[in-house]
Amino acid sequence: MDIQITTQAAPQIQCDALIVSAAQDKGHGLQFSSVAIAINDVLNGLLDELVADGEFKGAVGELLTLHPMGRIPAKRVVVVGLGDRERITIQTLQRSAATAARHLQATGARHIVLAMQWSGGEISALQSMQAQVEGALLGLYTFRHYQHRDEPAQGVTRLQLFSDGLNQDEVEQAISRGRIMAEATNLARDLVNEPPNILTPTELANRASAMAREVGLECEVFDRAKIEELQMGGLLGVTRGSAEPPRFIVLRYRGAPEQGNKGMALVGKGITFDSGGISIKPAAGMDEMKGDMGGAAAVIGAMRAIALLKPHINVTGLVPTCENMPDGASYHPGDILRIMNGKTIEIVNTDAEGRLILADALSYATREGLSPIIDLATLTGGIVVALGTVMTGLFCNNEQLTQQILRAGQLAGEKYWPMPLDDEYREQIKSEIADIKQTGGRPASSVTAAKILENFVGDAQSTQWAHLDIAGTSYIEDKKAYQEKGGTGVGVRTLATLVLMRSA
Repeated sequence: MDIQITTQAAPQIQCDALIVSAAQDKGHGLQFSSVAIAINDVLNGLLDELVADGEFKGAVGELLTLHPMGRIPAKRVVVVGLGDRERITIQTLQRSAATAARHLQATGARHIVLAMQWSGGEISALQSMQAQVEGALLGLYTFRHYQHRDEPAQGVTRLQLFSDGLNQDEVEQAISRGRIMAEATNLARDLVNEPPNILTPTELANRASAMAREVGLECEVFDRAKIEELQMGGLLGVTRGSAEPPRFIVLRYRGAPEQGNKGMALVGKGITFDSGGISIKPAAGMDEMKGDMGGAAAVIGAMRAIALLKPHINVTGLVPTCENMPDGASYHPGDILRIMNGKTIEIVNTDAEGRLILADALSYATREGLSPIIDLATLTGGIVVALGTVMTGLFCNNEQLTQQILRAGQLAGEKYWPMPLDDEYREQIKSEIADIKQTGGRPASSVTAAKILENFVGDAQSTQWAHLDIAGTSYIEDKKAYQEKGGTGVGVRTLATLVLMRSA
């Protein structure tokens, strides 16, 4: 994608489509962005006329297309609504830009210019520029690798950002950040959308290694022999029923090699296909279980962004990956598995496998002295019941880290909601025959899953830890105006933003 800045007067820009914006201002009707006002003047008040006729109300993502008929060089002007101006967020700008870009790509545009130019409240002009780039690139994303086409697919090939009165070096940096964040997110979406016969644990490791070579990360991939040597009983137990061997991926970014500590860890659940094992899932919807490695995809994408953004901090990405399949060799309900840190888990349901492989990864991160540790996992249906598909559940043993993740999410355009970790929930995971039980039953299932993970990160005084349950936010079943069906890449931008914040 060719992305450039243009400082040319907006009414003189030649392009297939010029995107401007408008917001609802209580008591004052619609408020147009500065470029929209300039276009309205050149078109003799056409926008005012259409608004007065009720054709456009400025709701979030609402589009109004104008055909200037040669009065300006742009073939089309698209006005995108931002909703209530008092409630505009980074996510609002991203999704509105994505909606307009997707619409234009579907209707034949090749060269589009973003001139939404909105800042106010807590959103700076540079943050607005970054959000527009991120939104457009996220909106233009498609996954069509396995569709036969007689002719090459067409799409938007040139993107320009209108910039007026801003420091051009700072604008270039904002555009670069937006591009890096969006491309890393789209990498994660590609991984989630790949079919499970292609993206096996070995292939996931291969792609992580290739990415690492591309951007200069260190990468190690542990095979079964090394995993056995490390006594990762959770990962070895889950993978027993699969013909595909397990892998444990370690990605290292050394942005501050002079520092004494090893830095923070990002951990992602990497179940490349989850049948449920012996506790097999229903057939309906099982095809979507190729996405049970959304946490792994997010960590791999985030590590790519971190390597390119070059913050002054050390970060390690850890991805335990395997399949969960039913077989004569599969682990059973009733088994006891010993995790890398020595603790034992009584198996209740083989479909609660994610916490087992994460337990080994968290144990490894703790042994390495990494802190804070942030893990992401499509872990529980319970978090979907609690929060739906709007917010990711955030469990954390440190209030300062909780607030940092919430803030990083705001800046990244992703939403998180703090969930409890009270000690009373430990009662549900007590086992008569092992250190802990694998599930605590249906009540508060997302909380008890987090309490299980808590056993593998040491105490809160020595290791800060956060668990992000992305089961409801990593995959959408129906396409939106701003996004197609499939993986969302949730967490990539939040993790990268958090790392940038902590390196400042």
